[in-house]
This record gives sequence, structure tokens and C-alpha cells, in this order.
Amino acid sequence: QVQLVESGGGLVQAGGSLRLSCTASGRSFSSYGMGWFRQAPGKEREFVAAINWTGGKLNYADSVKGRFTISRDNAKNTVYLQMNSLKPSDTAVYYCAASSIEGLPTASHTYTYWGQGTQVTVSA
Repeated sequence: QVQLVESGGGLVQAGGSLRLSCTASGRSFSSYGMGWFRQAPGKEREFVAAINWTGGKLNYADSVKGRFTISRDNAKNTVYLQMNSLKPSDTAVYYCAASSIEGLPTASHTYTYWGQGTQVTVSA
């Protein structure tokens, strides 16, 4: 079992920045690929970014490329999502998730463990 807890969400103006953190406890964090997803009201949950277990491979949704950066610190059992140049369309609940599947999966069903989510609201 892996327990994931997100933090760092909040209210920010358009153009601003936030850094989300996701801290894991339980089984070996460093053996999992990690992903960030988001879900806006009335919409499907969508992939945002993923990082492999070493941190050497990254994948981003087109909508966030160049603005968001995913990283991890295995010594701290934590994965981060640095979000810059935020837009009102980035408003959503953001979830981190852990996957035992190699590669950088973008499909939510390939992730086994999920956090409870953190709200990000970007005002115009």
C-alpha cells in the first residue's frame, strides 16, 4: 500500500505560480512512476504530467508544456508539480497518483494509488 497526500493548492491570480507537493508513505516510493492529474467541475479527469522512478524521464500534457514542471525527491518520498503562468483554465482539483507500470502512462486506470486531491483556483 502507498498513501499519498497532496498539498500546496490555493487561490492565485492568472499569471501566477504555485508548487504542489505529494508526499508518499508506505511501500517503496522510489519504485513507482508518479503522475499528476486534474479534474475540473463537470469534466473528466485528465492527465497533466508524469515522471519515471528515477526522475530521468518526463511526460506532459500539451496544455501544460512549457508552464508546468514535474520533479521528485526520492529521499523525501515526494513528487512536485511547479506550475507557472497559470491560467483560469488550469482551475481544477489536482491529484497525484502512483503507478507500477513502466514508462510514463497517461491513462488514469494505469495508476494504482491516488491522493485525496488539492484545489487549485486561478482567477482572471
